Amino acid sequence: MNAVTPSPPRTLKRSMRVVGVTLLTLSSITPASSVFVIVGGTGGVLQQAGTGAFLSMTAMAFVSLAVAYVYAELSSAFPIAGGEYCMVGNTLGPAAGFATLTLTALGNMLAPAVFALGAAEYISAVVPGLNATAVGIVMIVMTTLLGVLHIRTNAWVTGTFLALEVLALLVLAVLGFAHIHTPLSALIFHPVQLSSGGLQSATFAMIGLSAATSIFAYNGYGSAIYFAEEMHEAPRLVARTIMLTLVLAVATEIIPVTAVLMGAPDTKALLGAANPFSYFVQTMGGRALGIAISLSIALAIFNAVLATVMQNGRFFFSTGRDETWHALINNAFTHTHSRFNSPWAATLASGATAIGACFIGMKYLLVLTGTGIVLVYGALCVSACVGRWRGSSSHAAYRMPGFPAVPIIGFAALGFIVYTSWLDPETGRHSLIANAIAVVVALLYYRFVLVRRGTWVLRGPHDEPVRALSE
Repeated sequence: MNAVTPSPPRTLKRSMRVVGVTLLTLSSITPASSVFVIVGGTGGVLQQAGTGAFLSMTAMAFVSLAVAYVYAELSSAFPIAGGEYCMVGNTLGPAAGFATLTLTALGNMLAPAVFALGAAEYISAVVPGLNATAVGIVMIVMTTLLGVLHIRTNAWVTGTFLALEVLALLVLAVLGFAHIHTPLSALIFHPVQLSSGGLQSATFAMIGLSAATSIFAYNGYGSAIYFAEEMHEAPRLVARTIMLTLVLAVATEIIPVTAVLMGAPDTKALLGAANPFSYFVQTMGGRALGIAISLSIALAIFNAVLATVMQNGRFFFSTGRDETWHALINNAFTHTHSRFNSPWAATLASGATAIGACFIGMKYLLVLTGTGIVLVYGALCVSACVGRWRGSSSHAAYRMPGFPAVPIIGFAALGFIVYTSWLDPETGRHSLIANAIAVVVALLYYRFVLVRRGTWVLRGPHDEPVRALSE
């Protein structure tokens, strides 16, 4: 990698600290919608693993911890709004960086649609018969317009919504732990799943198959990196923010899930319900409480879409600054609002792509996004090792404990998730194939477009390192 002196890159204004970025990051994880939609929704962890969801989510919490340590060190070394692709590109080289950019872009563009399409189910508790696509589009339009505002304004907006969703999860925990019907030991040693209308022992294979979904439920703690260029003392504070956010995410998800599994009076009915957690609330607390919780989940989803659209705007801003696309697109993505200091054009582009994704359909969205994050996590684990050994991340203000065991263990666990995903012919295998195709297309674009331009330059803000990547 050869250093160059490009023209001064456009930058974002630093105005945030740990609290604000934590609120935005935790909102992108959105624990309540993770519990209700990813864990308890169609094709979710409960449907796959039954009460083995406790083991699946506990195991993936430890895997997420290993990956969070990796994120913390690499983000401390490269606190750039582009996120994962900048970390991988600065350690493994340009081709790997651009492949990571493509996988991340695919997930980023589709994630708001995944969240927004699920909102109709909860809003229908008050307004039945809503069209899911229409609800999703309206939600994305509203959040995109909000996303253009100053980041501090949105931090407090997301913080308010976050308080409501945490309250909803607290209700789940109280209802479950107040009426325990299944001991914790049964969840650990005798997990069951619904099969052919009855309960049977949950197999290790089925619990393993649910791992990719469980790890996706926690995904988002690394989103702090997208806001790093707007954070004071980012190299030091972004790592702390990532670790804090993961701890909060695990606590606010695994505690209510455990409470419901222990407190459900009828495990068979719980696992057979279309939405187990909504069923549990109505069974234990009545219809009025069920409606209130459903509205809280709808607001949580709105919050998640807002935070995701904002982080995507920063991601596209970075890709434009790195001159990844056509000059017109690059110039548009790097425009910042004169008053709000936000990457407004990139944020609008993020919203537009998410609206288009709403027409793909939830089934195909899950296929396209399902295992991409696992592949990106794997690339980051490799990057952490190579960055240390080559010295490219030696300037990091944060160093993970237990190196190199932590990234190696994380990579091995992710490999197991890839293996179990391949065993799932309905979604997991198709998702791996779709993401493999995306990587091949990315490498072709890199080879025949970016390489022919000469160099692909990874630019940070004016006070961060600047690197040029070339063959």
